[in-house]
Amino acid sequence: MRKITYNRVQQLVKQLPAAKLQRVYTMLLKITETEPDNESPQVDFMNLPLAQRRKIMKKQAQQAAVYYNQTAAEREEWQGF
Repeated sequence: MRKITYNRVQQLVKQLPAAKLQRVYTMLLKITETEPDNESPQVDFMNLPLAQRRKIMKKQAQQAAVYYNQTAAEREEWQGF
């Protein structure tokens, strides 16, 4: 599939019959109103400064360690150790 660009979208819109323009416009308008500006939480995270990302990851690692320590017996039983 070809990369989607503004130019490609404009070309497709130009090919639409005039009768369908209102429907397409309404759909695009709804998408822009309901979709967040950000691409994803992952992209937001990667856009943070490195020091802030490290701080978040350190906190998450500590939380994961606590969780895994609390559930170690259950996990070992489930895994058959």
